[in-house]
Amino acid sequence: MTIDLQQKIYVAGHHGMVGSAIVRHLKSKGYWNIIGRTHAQLDLTNQLAVEEFFAREKPDQVYLAAAKVGGIYANNTFPAEFIYDNLMVQSNVIHQSFLSDVKKLLLLGSSCIYPKLAPQPMNEDALLMGKLEPTNEPYAIAKIAGIKMCESYNRQYGNSHGVDYRSVMPTNLYGPGDNYHPENSHVIPALIRRFHEAKVHNLPEVFIWGTGTPKREFLYVDDMAAASVFVMELEKSIYDQKTSPMQSHINVGFGGDVTIAELAKAVGSAVGFQGLISFDASKPDGTPRKLMDSSRLNALGWSPKVQLVEGLDRAYADFLSGHREG
Repeated sequence: MTIDLQQKIYVAGHHGMVGSAIVRHLKSKGYWNIIGRTHAQLDLTNQLAVEEFFAREKPDQVYLAAAKVGGIYANNTFPAEFIYDNLMVQSNVIHQSFLSDVKKLLLLGSSCIYPKLAPQPMNEDALLMGKLEPTNEPYAIAKIAGIKMCESYNRQYGNSHGVDYRSVMPTNLYGPGDNYHPENSHVIPALIRRFHEAKVHNLPEVFIWGTGTPKREFLYVDDMAAASVFVMELEKSIYDQKTSPMQSHINVGFGGDVTIAELAKAVGSAVGFQGLISFDASKPDGTPRKLMDSSRLNALGWSPKVQLVEGLDRAYADFLSGHREG
């Protein structure tokens, strides 16, 4: 496929952690006609506003990285917002992309689409094969709907309109631009903030939610951005060979996982915390293990570059630079 660097690319969520990384990577490859809107400029849950934006801007490609995201606490506290906001954003952007003759779109999902007790590592076949983790079910349902929307538009309009809408499912992401909110953040930024504050205040001990035994996989966000552009640029014939019309999503993982206890130790080391690390077993652990099978993507020729220790050092540097609330 010939790469057209002049194509107008709309990155929905361009100020978010993933969206901003995608913009960085696109620019590094020579793409220059990249557009984005902040939430204040464009409410993606507003159908009329999205319709007017697409009619005015007429993008050639769309990266759908905009989403309402959060950790266990946020998902448990705001389930209605998580399902409504994400369903509306996806529905509006995907449908208006079609109406505006956008041929290429990439939806970014999440590993939480897979069943709580899915066989490990989780491959793409595990989708819809069991019950979801209750703490983030509303978010997961919305993301599954997004995948199925892309597939449905491909099936109905692929041949007649040249529609080619793809989906990538990242594992847990971290890195520059993350949300370091003390309650609504994911595990790595939450730990970075907690260990930093403990170091600053000379606290002797830091307590971590849960038992520390669950295993998690983490991918540096710039690796995710590179994978997203890689998948978007794949020849359609090659993409079609590795997927099927009703199972077209591709996993994007690091390829290995660590326990939360191991992660906490690594974050503490990156931050320079010298005290004790303890675990509060009265708090929920979430899914026991979430390791992605990324062999499909690896077979296509992509693999991650940034190791966890290096990534945590970069993430802490980002935190220190002032990106405290995301």
